[in-house]
Amino acid sequence: MKRLHRLLIAVTAICVCSLPMRTSAHGFAGDRFFPATILTDDPFVADEMSLPTLTFNPKASDDSKETDVGFDLAKRLTPNLGLTLSEQWIQIRAPDQPTAKGFDALDVGVQYQLFVDGPHQAMGLIGLDTTWAHTGARSVANPDYTTLSPTFDFGKGFGDLPAALTWLRPLAITGNLSVDFPTKAQSEGSPNPNMFNVGLAFEYSLEYLQHHVKDVGLRAPFDRMIPLVEVAVSTPFNRGQSGQSTGTVQPGVIWAGQYFQVGAEAIIPINSRTGHGVGAVVQLHFFLDDLFPHTIGKPLFGD
Repeated sequence: MKRLHRLLIAVTAICVCSLPMRTSAHGFAGDRFFPATILTDDPFVADEMSLPTLTFNPKASDDSKETDVGFDLAKRLTPNLGLTLSEQWIQIRAPDQPTAKGFDALDVGVQYQLFVDGPHQAMGLIGLDTTWAHTGARSVANPDYTTLSPTFDFGKGFGDLPAALTWLRPLAITGNLSVDFPTKAQSEGSPNPNMFNVGLAFEYSLEYLQHHVKDVGLRAPFDRMIPLVEVAVSTPFNRGQSGQSTGTVQPGVIWAGQYFQVGAEAIIPINSRTGHGVGAVVQLHFFLDDLFPHTIGKPLFGD
């Protein structure tokens, strides 16, 4: 793991010094760039990859500690239709227990871009995520049921506010709403409730401030940074679990270049049911459509 950390630091340092400014790619509505957020889903179809996402979770209620190494891939079939795939390797260390480790259940999704409104810096997307049964390691996460999750994702930048509101124009919000539908009502005597999920990301783009609102003297690397706070809450609403919400608040920052971005966030549980203490997550994310615009970074069908 230490070698991986050193490699990521070295690659990041080299790329920060050598990459040109980001000019055009996915994630734009007008001149507003929406980064690929870590906790919440993105409101755009894209060709992109996260490798790795390192998550050091807060301690669980039984004082166990979980560490995740994640991989995410998104691929456009057409300019407005895309597929997603995500998987992660999990390690759980519990007091006086053998360490459990293995792969999580496989998650696959399909997404469709409803609209992108450049003048109003807005976009919307609908999708369907599927977490497949019997695709994880028995020791960490191997549900015997598949879960279907219809989603709606959105993004709105506030660069269209009046010029007098200078300091508010770099603000943006992205979010997603989804409902989980397990294909089995219970497993081994435990209920599998339907879940309502809400995720929001509140962003303040220093890139937008410096390059589209006002020259405040920011220079590299600070003029490419986007401080943000992400919030995600999941609430079951049936099968005897109603109201038992879990979730996290994750303040952090993203640096976005032309070909990749780096993000880091703290992980703060919203209640004891979620966990205790503070965790952290770090992600290296690649824009495949910028790296390989004529091959794997373009839609399979259409321009």
